[in-house]
Order: sequence, then C-alpha cells, then structure tokens
Amino acid sequence: MSKDLIVIALGGNAIKQADQWGTTEEQLRNVDVTAQQIAKIIANGYRVVVTHGNGPQAGALLIQQEEAEQFVPAQTLAACGAMTQGQIGWAMQNRLSYHLKKAGVMSPVCTVVTQVQVSDDDPDFKDPSKPVGPFYTKDEAKQLETEKKYIVKEVKPNTDKPWRRVVPSPEPIDIIEKDSINALLSSGAIVIASGGGGIPVRQMPDDGLEGVDAVIDKDRAGFKLAQAVKADKFIILTDVENAYIRYNTPEQKALKEISIAEAEKYLEDGEFLKGSMGPKIEAAVRFVKWSKKEAIITSLHKALDALEGKNGTHIIP
Repeated sequence: MSKDLIVIALGGNAIKQADQWGTTEEQLRNVDVTAQQIAKIIANGYRVVVTHGNGPQAGALLIQQEEAEQFVPAQTLAACGAMTQGQIGWAMQNRLSYHLKKAGVMSPVCTVVTQVQVSDDDPDFKDPSKPVGPFYTKDEAKQLETEKKYIVKEVKPNTDKPWRRVVPSPEPIDIIEKDSINALLSSGAIVIASGGGGIPVRQMPDDGLEGVDAVIDKDRAGFKLAQAVKADKFIILTDVENAYIRYNTPEQKALKEISIAEAEKYLEDGEFLKGSMGPKIEAAVRFVKWSKKEAIITSLHKALDALEGKNGTHIIP
C-alpha cells in the first residue's frame, strides 16, 4: 500500500545556487541532485507532487528580453513565467525520470503547464514584494531604478548585495488545471505542477483567462496545490535544515516542532524575513489549519529523514 501523498515545494537553491552564474549546465546539475533526493522519497513509497520557484530564472529572462528589445519584441512577465515553468519542468522531469528508473520505479513523470488565478484588486500590485533576478549593491539597484524604472527593495540586509528587483506577487486564488493534475495522479503519474507559483491569470468577463504580469510566491501556490490534490503532507525544502528564531544572531535557535499558535506568534514578532522564511511559514500554517495535518520545513538533503520525523521544523495543529 502506498504511503501519504506529499506536495514538495522546492526552493530556488534546488535549481540555481546563489553563487552560480546560472548556466544551463549548472542548473541541470543542481536539478539532477534535487531529483536524486525526490527519487529516494518516491522509492520509499510516497506519492509525490512537485512544485518549484522560478525567481532567478524569470529575472534572468526578463533581463534578456529587455536588453534585446532593439532586435526582437520583449515578452511579458506572464510569458516569461510560462517559459521558465516549461524550462524547469523539462529539467526536473528529465532527471527525475532517470533517477526513478535507476531505482527501479517505473512511474511516469509529467509536467503540467499550470495557470493560477489571481485578483486584480490584490494589494501587491500597488506595493510589489516578490524578488526576481540577481542581487545588487545599493548603488547598482538605485541606478537600475533610475535607468530602467525597476522597483527595487533591500531583501537581504547585512550582505554585500542586499538589493533585488521586485515585481507584484498576488495571492493565488485557484489552480486552473487542478482536474488535469488529479487525473494524472489517479493514473499513477508523478506530477510537476504550478512551477514558479503558476502562470498568473485573471478571469475575464467572457469567462476567458488573461495572463497577468506578476510572479506568485511558490510556497503560497504550493499550499493551493496541496489543497487541490488533498495532500497528506506539505514539505517546503530550502537551504537550511530548520526554521530559526533570532536567525544569524548568537541566540539563534532551531525550531523543531511548533504549533500553529507558536508559528503565528513568531510571524507577528517579525522572526522570519518577508522575502525568505516568512512566506514558507505562512504557507505551512495555512496547510496545517486547512488539513489538520503537519507541514514540514527542511533542507533538500534532509527531506526523507524529515518525513520520517527525524529532523526539520514540523508545524502541527
């Protein structure tokens, strides 16, 4: 009998490391390492849906679009989201299929190009919050703000390059392709879906859908995906083994098992950065409130151990 259905939300480090240039070869190597870990989880009997971020990739593609505009028309942010969703989905599907076959698991792997509905009234359109693309010094960021009309914010204080471009990040309302995703899961497929938080779309008066220039937070969209597939567990993988309070101070403390109330109190106290651990904790809390089951935050290489209760931060009802 198969174990629980797990939604795995991958952080950006699963695809591009912060100190890397971001070549295709680098990203494929990172995805290969990530796929090996996910294959181990599947080989242990878990059913899996994978989702992932696309901030570095979307930001890089936007730069390429803007710099080449004198030669070819620049594509919209929504189109860039779709392109990077396909790019990362291909890489993950390619390497995950390979490692599953090596492990003797014959499950097919399928990437679903996923649209996610958002609202025009979302406040993030007025005050964008989602970092995309590379990090900058303050002088570099302010120059881009002047020359290219970027909206820039300091997202990683006390580092050499704490500034990044930000774009709107509206709340996800609905996973448009949820029926297709569930049909694939019912057939036994491993599904990669809602990549980069999904392609943001708005509902039109004629019931059609139109792309929106935004990047949805992948953890919040991951929660909506977990709802759509009725997941038993939601695991958010990042570059640290635990969530921490008083992070990067002498009093830093790893969180092992915390309640919804404790997590919300830490959020209220500003213990988690808004552009980093904050959305992960928020998404985990939403899942636990909805499902009455646990959500886990840990690192990629500790994922299987965390699912077995050996490490990671576990948020419980």
